[in-house]
Amino acid sequence: MTTPVAPVPLTVTYHGLLYTPRRYPDVKDPSPVFDGTRWHLFGTGCGLPSGAEILHATAPALSGPWREEPPPVLFGVDHIRFACAPGVIVEGTRLHLFLQQEFDVLGGAIEHLVSNDGGVTFLRHRTALRSDATRGEAGVYDADAAEVGGGRYLTYAAMSVVGQPDLYLARSRNGSWDGPWTRLGCILDHARVPCHNQLGTADYEWGLEGPQLLELPGGGVLLTAVCFLPDRPPGHRQRLLLAVAEEVTGPYVVLGAAVEPSGPQHAGENGHGTAVVGHDGLIHLVYQERAGDGLPWRILRATVEPAAVQEALRAAQPASRTDAPTGLVELDRSA
Repeated sequence: MTTPVAPVPLTVTYHGLLYTPRRYPDVKDPSPVFDGTRWHLFGTGCGLPSGAEILHATAPALSGPWREEPPPVLFGVDHIRFACAPGVIVEGTRLHLFLQQEFDVLGGAIEHLVSNDGGVTFLRHRTALRSDATRGEAGVYDADAAEVGGGRYLTYAAMSVVGQPDLYLARSRNGSWDGPWTRLGCILDHARVPCHNQLGTADYEWGLEGPQLLELPGGGVLLTAVCFLPDRPPGHRQRLLLAVAEEVTGPYVVLGAAVEPSGPQHAGENGHGTAVVGHDGLIHLVYQERAGDGLPWRILRATVEPAAVQEALRAAQPASRTDAPTGLVELDRSA
């Protein structure tokens, strides 16, 4: 089925750097959450001689000022070589962390860890998802958690071939972040994202990844993810992808690579990000960006009006309803 592309462009207001890192040469994969008292920013801290680790920073407001905290101490996940791309959600005084084992190999799993001390330590509770080649999910990574319509969901990237992931969804069977999880299948694949590089092309770089869901204040769901533009040089292809849907399972209306890099003539690339509703009522997009290949990644912030996202969703609803009643797709695994 063809995913409609919204005819309504989004107006994006750019706010620049979220903060300037001190501990890390590179910072990526932001996951901001509010615990009722302060904001937490989790992400991937890169470039240290010891390898990547989880970044943790706190602030009184999403706009800052941000203070880097010591990296969280993780218990029970010694099998994970490098702690990257954390997906964090708040439940009361608890922080739930979903952590990938690998991203560029088949196999592995998504682990669920919990913090009761504000992110100082995280203790492994159980394995949330394991790779499953029979479902086209021989590799799973980039998991993030969201609550939509009272249900608890995990979005994640999954692949049967390294470098060719699509976006998948799972739902908690009992309303607990401990799971168990029911896999709901693929919610967005290559063919339904016109601005994404397609399989089989000479300059193919990577697949769709980094999904995260936000329940919109007026109804519907915003999906943020990562796509790669075709016909661009390395270091200028990755983009933060936005899509919206009436239901969490889709079908998703692709808004496209709506956030331009901040370099001269939009040079550079941006990518893995997330969306949260701030205390000002705006949708805040928090995402990674760099000025070009080999240059450091930083975390930036931009805002969009919820009404503009709702307008895009309403404008595309007739096209959505001519498709299948759900966005879940069965991918061709014969290749």
